[in-house]
Amino acid sequence: MNSPSQPLPTFDEVLLCTPQTTAEQVGLFLRRCLIPCSGGEKIYTMLYADELSYDVSYRAEELFQHLQHYSSTYRLIILCNCEREHSYIPSVFSQYKVPLIPQRQLPEMQQYLQHHYRVAQPSVSAASVFKDNMCVGIVSSKRAGVGK
Repeated sequence: MNSPSQPLPTFDEVLLCTPQTTAEQVGLFLRRCLIPCSGGEKIYTMLYADELSYDVSYRAEELFQHLQHYSSTYRLIILCNCEREHSYIPSVFSQYKVPLIPQRQLPEMQQYLQHHYRVAQPSVSAASVFKDNMCVGIVSSKRAGVGK
């Protein structure tokens, strides 16, 4: 996010973990991250890794320990809920824990995201529903279950 020309992460750089995430999905992700290839300098991110089941977490840690010897230059970020810091993955990787402190102000982050999510040519599309020709938007409500 140092400049607007820096791209957003691609689909292969992010794994959104849920309790249903399988060991195979995590394994593929870790292999992309830890086995060197000509893919460039990507930053891989596991979101909500604390949501993984114990079995999947255990297998992921074993695979990580095995694969990390292939490359010493991997870049992996594991984001977890601080309220679940005692689950398997946060506990195993606790020695690498870094408190998250935003380096940019909210308006700067919003401007960066607007740069990447703005539809180039205004057209009759779903993007016209969101403010300022954005192709993504957040819909929220203070009331649950009102058909968002």
